[in-house]
Amino acid sequence: MLPRLAIAVLLLAVPVGGMTWLFQDELFHPFGDARACEGSEVPLSDVVGAVDAAIPEDATDIPYFTRNGSAQVTFVSRRMPDFLHRTGVVPDGTSAFASRYSAKYALGDGETELPAGLCGSGVRGPVLTYDSSSVSVLVERSPFTDESFRSPARALVTYRTP
Repeated sequence: MLPRLAIAVLLLAVPVGGMTWLFQDELFHPFGDARACEGSEVPLSDVVGAVDAAIPEDATDIPYFTRNGSAQVTFVSRRMPDFLHRTGVVPDGTSAFASRYSAKYALGDGETELPAGLCGSGVRGPVLTYDSSSVSVLVERSPFTDESFRSPARALVTYRTP
């Protein structure tokens, strides 16, 4: 009797263990989201949706960290000027490189920055910074000219809910 019970338990355990292995990324990340960094408090959509500043459609490599009503996100995109206009940090019809809306950030060539808690890759210098009441953005600038971004460029965005 015991061997049949052991075989039955084994036959049930293998498929369950296999399914656990298959979905392990979803089980071990906050909210079942592989992009969420350890310690995140809410899903990214809860913060980004609240400030109406969606991440560009072509964005890749999108880790995020959420805490106290804010989110820090890093992503790579070829659509940085469009993103800056949609977030409202640069008015429509204005250059993303206008000194009135952007500032050089003290991050030298090749240096990287990634805030505490945020996992993934940080932005590489040189960097431009943009700020509004709900969004702060650091974007990788071209190391060769002040009037273009890297292609594609990594952005480090901090979303703050009102």
